[in-house]
Amino acid sequence: MATSNIRLSTADHISLLSNLSTLLASGVPILEAVASLSEDTKGNLKKILEALMEDLKQGKQVSDSFAAFPESFDKVTVNLIKAAEGAGTLDETLKDLRDYTQKEAEFIDKIIFALIYPGIILVLFASVLLVILIVVIPKIATVFLRLKVPLPLPTRIMIFMSTALLENTVWVVGGLLLITVAVILLYRKNRHLVLEVVFMLPVVSSLVRDIDLTRFSRSLYLLLRSGVPITTALELASQVVVRRQTSQLFAKAKEMVYSGKRFSEGIRQNKGIVPNIMIKLIEAGEKSGTLETSMADVANYLDYQVTNRLKAVTAIIEPALLIAVGLSVGGMMLAIIAPIYGLVGQIGGR
Repeated sequence: MATSNIRLSTADHISLLSNLSTLLASGVPILEAVASLSEDTKGNLKKILEALMEDLKQGKQVSDSFAAFPESFDKVTVNLIKAAEGAGTLDETLKDLRDYTQKEAEFIDKIIFALIYPGIILVLFASVLLVILIVVIPKIATVFLRLKVPLPLPTRIMIFMSTALLENTVWVVGGLLLITVAVILLYRKNRHLVLEVVFMLPVVSSLVRDIDLTRFSRSLYLLLRSGVPITTALELASQVVVRRQTSQLFAKAKEMVYSGKRFSEGIRQNKGIVPNIMIKLIEAGEKSGTLETSMADVANYLDYQVTNRLKAVTAIIEPALLIAVGLSVGGMMLAIIAPIYGLVGQIGGR
């Protein structure tokens, strides 16, 4: 069975962690717990539970079994479970992972929901534009060309676009498909390059930075709380970061920790990227020996900041999009109506 391609949905992931944690906390042996869960599941979750049951029978650990499913369990999850198995706190760690996964899912949902409305507006605008170019403009253009009415520049542009689209439909559709395929292939081959181009946008840049810092802080908190050494925790937590600049920041901080310095000293050199309050909280946590608690505070603070920023950005984008779409549609209508008024004026003058 090819395990590397098996992917769990977020709901199945949370269900597995929650149910397994509950059964283990109730004193049910792990093999019996996995067998019980396997009876009531289907799809990819059942495949994973069956593989886990076989591995447990062979004397393997849960972390070893989960490591065979990289699409379903990332390195943070695998290492947390490995540390918990060594400490005998697997049920507690599974519960923490469930809470972590829920928070991550909620965090991602906030981002997706903020993009839904602008996406709908853009799709509707593209649909209206296509209808105008394919249905309306050709009929109007035929009348104008027969009457040889002088046309303003916007109208000539609309007619040119409509003609180009209708006479070269195959080429236009083929070109769009080619561009789409090229972008997909480029993304798969060099994901960071494509993302970096997107992340260079003014509003997106700062928002992605805060999202990265939030996810990093939450991951680091969970790793440190489970007893993972800080050097290993930094390496694992930095893998959830998507922006290269932020990833390089934490890589340098990790090197400084390896050399015997504090984590806060490593990130203090990048005040332009890391908020000052994050540095202060980390410093306080290092001095008091409660760094994991400080990382939880940082994650909660940044989560709040990102949520507010998403609301603000959405509040600005929505009316801006409506105005832009309204002006665009209005301009297209004027490009159609203006020559008609000119024609009526010529007839009236006669």
